[in-house]
Amino acid sequence: MRGKALAKGEALLKLEGISKYYGSFKANDQISLEIQPGEIHALLGENGAGKSTLVKMLYGSLQPDEGEIFWQGQHVHIGNPAAARELGVGMVFLHFSLFDALTVAENVALAMPPGKSVGQVGRELKEISASYGLPLDPNARIHDLSVGERQRVEIVRCLLQHPKLIIMDEPTSVLTPQEAEDLFVVLRRLSAEGKAILYISHKLAEVQALCQEATILRHGKVVGECVPADETPISLAKMMVGADIHEVSSRELQVATGEVLMQIRDLNLKGDGGFDTDLHNVSFLLHKGEISGIAGIAGNGQSELFDALSGERTTDKESIVIKGENVGHLGIQKRRKMGAMFISEERLGHAAVPEFSLSENVILTRHGLEDKLNNGPFLSRGTARKVKDAIVHMFDVRKGSDDPTAQSLSGGNLQKFVLGREVMADAEIIIVNQPTWGVDAGSAANIRQTLVDLAEKGAAVLVVSQDLDELFEIADSIATLNEGSLSAFVPTKSTDRQKVGLQMTHDVAGTTSHQTAH
Repeated sequence: MRGKALAKGEALLKLEGISKYYGSFKANDQISLEIQPGEIHALLGENGAGKSTLVKMLYGSLQPDEGEIFWQGQHVHIGNPAAARELGVGMVFLHFSLFDALTVAENVALAMPPGKSVGQVGRELKEISASYGLPLDPNARIHDLSVGERQRVEIVRCLLQHPKLIIMDEPTSVLTPQEAEDLFVVLRRLSAEGKAILYISHKLAEVQALCQEATILRHGKVVGECVPADETPISLAKMMVGADIHEVSSRELQVATGEVLMQIRDLNLKGDGGFDTDLHNVSFLLHKGEISGIAGIAGNGQSELFDALSGERTTDKESIVIKGENVGHLGIQKRRKMGAMFISEERLGHAAVPEFSLSENVILTRHGLEDKLNNGPFLSRGTARKVKDAIVHMFDVRKGSDDPTAQSLSGGNLQKFVLGREVMADAEIIIVNQPTWGVDAGSAANIRQTLVDLAEKGAAVLVVSQDLDELFEIADSIATLNEGSLSAFVPTKSTDRQKVGLQMTHDVAGTTSHQTAH
């Protein structure tokens, strides 16, 4: 069912001239918008367009420097998140704020006003979760839940606070197609009950199908409003970026005939912590000129597989082979020197040091690979800045100063920088985990095109992603990772999203495919 525009009445929420400054930089510049009761309203924009800053002000985490907020016709000041919740504003965050070792009821109780026991909270959440078709066991521990179930906890926790407006930040980014459809049913019911939803997503097809209104931000300003059902994903993306969106160039799918550049043989790895996932007999091949895709719901072993492939965790010597040499016992820098580059899922803190400048973050992974970065026992910061400038130019990394800290960049711009840092090092093997997670449509298209271009030039590319649209757009073959076991790789053209989505949530068979290691 496609979204329909609502008739305008008294707005539930009205913003007039909201601005937020960081020094001379305007994160939000005179933003005005209205949200009606029962309306599913999309907030769209590129990374760094000002969406996060705006919703943080609505939720009381930041305060506007200019402008006014009206709630049901009354001027209000939202001093903190507790004040926002008391007013009737709830938020379901992109990054779940749950304690793995606690039960569902204990996690929910932490966000509730004092005075209710955990048992009472458990009974209430069981009742409301069942009524909305979001079944939860109050006594289940978070670490035992799937990502979809964890999102249910966040939603139910929000609903127990009786919100009139729910802010949802990238709610389907970690869901299978089936789980996303279940979520849409819930959101449409909430809308029918009169609850408004402010919906942030880079998946424009779902915005088109679900949302009744959309406000588009660019460089901190409102640049357009529309009824998404009257648009297309391409036209919405064009409004966001102010130009035509580059579509990933089509390429003939490869059939695993190129030289094997990396081989994984019966890889077993115990989880490093109490809530990690063990890997079980993982085997596959990466071929020259081919893009291999691994789908899976977060928490099924993707991080552990990345750590093993990159050398952040060493394994049996023979379990990982790069260009014919056993490297399972070697660390990440030695694997880099063999032509392998690794791009982790966690941009800030794993792929980049938050407090380091961009040029310093270049040195982190490129020292020892770039002769000009090393001057005897010393590092050349001038060369590092030149490499940084080349990355920024080639990948259109938008920043507020010449050499800012990594933490000052938006998520999408930092992702472009991290990707550029690795792929500009003449990599023959690229292992990338969630390459476009939380990245806007224009940046995502550029990142995917970069990976396609690398494969065209002969690199072996492995993309681990929860985004099935992404994998079906660029991957030659796809496998699924479920509870630490990898399915057989199959040619992309011989399967579909529904089949892969089901595999992501069910037990899968072993690795007997065109990529099985021998």
